[in-house]
Amino acid sequence: MTPRVAAPAAPSTMKELKDTLWKAADKLRGSMDASQYKDVILGLVFLKYVSDAFDERRERIRAELANDGYDDQQIAELIDDVEEYTGSGVFWVPEDARWDFLARNAKGDAAGNSIGFFIDTAMDGVMRENPQLSGTLPRIFNRDNVDQRRLGELVDLFNSARFASQGQSGVEGRRARDLLGEVYEYFLEKFAAAEGKRGGEFYTPAGVVRVLVEMLEPTKGRVYDPCCGSGGMFVQAEKFIEHHYGDGADISVYGQELNERTWRMAKMNLAIHGLGGNLGPRWGDTFARDVHPNLTGAQGADFVMANPPFNIKDWARSEEDARWRFGVPPKNNANYAWIQHILSKLAPEGQAGVVMANGSMSSNSGGEGKIRAEIVEADLVQCMVALPTQLFRSTGIPVCVWFFAKNKAAGAQGSTDRSGEVLFIDARNLGHMVDRAERALSDDDIAKIAGTFHAWRGRGEGSYEDVAGFCYSAPLDEIKAADYALTPGRYVGAPEVEDDGEPIEEKLERLQKELYAQFDESARLAEVVREQLGRVDV
Repeated sequence: MTPRVAAPAAPSTMKELKDTLWKAADKLRGSMDASQYKDVILGLVFLKYVSDAFDERRERIRAELANDGYDDQQIAELIDDVEEYTGSGVFWVPEDARWDFLARNAKGDAAGNSIGFFIDTAMDGVMRENPQLSGTLPRIFNRDNVDQRRLGELVDLFNSARFASQGQSGVEGRRARDLLGEVYEYFLEKFAAAEGKRGGEFYTPAGVVRVLVEMLEPTKGRVYDPCCGSGGMFVQAEKFIEHHYGDGADISVYGQELNERTWRMAKMNLAIHGLGGNLGPRWGDTFARDVHPNLTGAQGADFVMANPPFNIKDWARSEEDARWRFGVPPKNNANYAWIQHILSKLAPEGQAGVVMANGSMSSNSGGEGKIRAEIVEADLVQCMVALPTQLFRSTGIPVCVWFFAKNKAAGAQGSTDRSGEVLFIDARNLGHMVDRAERALSDDDIAKIAGTFHAWRGRGEGSYEDVAGFCYSAPLDEIKAADYALTPGRYVGAPEVEDDGEPIEEKLERLQKELYAQFDESARLAEVVREQLGRVDV
């Protein structure tokens, strides 16, 4: 066997860990395209996760058996009981797929087998032993365009990172699931940024997802995303529950995704975060074949959170589709097809949050205005939020979020009856630029948006009041008078100008004098420039 090279020292903080892994992973780029590169890295992250979780469970079983008085031989006979792993939500990992085996062969073996060969074999083994992962994991590590030396170095780095105990800022004892989940999300974000517009197909910025999650508060029940991308909505929902309640076991996840590679990413993402989910037997078009036809009516979704692709012109349209309760969407734009599909999935008390292009709030082309009017008159629109520009690195299109509710009466969703009203929030002035191309929402920004909505529904702290320039609760009659346009800026008005104590007449006179003084100074400087130019020899 090829002699092992000492592994590099482990990064000491989570930021260092993620940055180091990204730099190392970035070395693999070369002849492979971005999508394959993404599959290589995320597949490796997933394999490290399942192996770490398996090892953790294995040691727990060993300790339990020892405490019960079993000797080493008896433990060896019992420790490989598959049900002891799968029954605890841990994938069974065959011996040649475990990380310590891969680490020992990171430089290949004496027979000439490369680390890529061993990783592909490991992927096969994990899928074979865990049918729910069948067809999910990538087998692309032993191809000619994958640099085997650098792949081995990356395996070494993952090995040295000690995921099972490495903690944020040196705090020990965090679970491998949480750590690798952070790394996975970090890589998703980096890949989305690197791929530009194509990155938007699988990644929704965390701040946007959090707006949906913090407003809807999906604490229990069925959570559905008809265009789930890499599963970010589900992950943020689980994080919200864990943060506020400590347990994410009360939600059932349902999703569908059109893109094969993205569907695989979502399956791995859910597994890494310890979330069971039904994403259908394979990828597929939500309009052409709904993989969750029974998710409707009384058995419908309690929460829908979605970021559909904007303004799709070519989609599987059928005029006879039962989902078009409020009108047949136009051929050249699927926005209202997504909205109506989502409404068809809501349970009697269900709520939804849907990211849309701003044009959806006021468009009248192709019958969209009539569809919007029908939805508003059905009293299904709960809140409209206009978001800042540049939140999506992949597109410059301004976006908004539609929030729907099947029942706006007082009850479980809030103590205030909001039937016949819609809350408009204009959040376009929130956020901060993280670089020249991208804006982000802060925790305070998200809290302001969500807190306003919760106060309006009577389930937050404090009472709701309209705030000029930011929020306004409009009755349906007022919306009808505006031809059913749902643009928040139309309703919230302009923010109040702070009174500085100077009478308006005096302020206008003062500003006029200052302006004339600037004009005089400009004229004086122009004469000086002309005089100097006249002295220049031509």
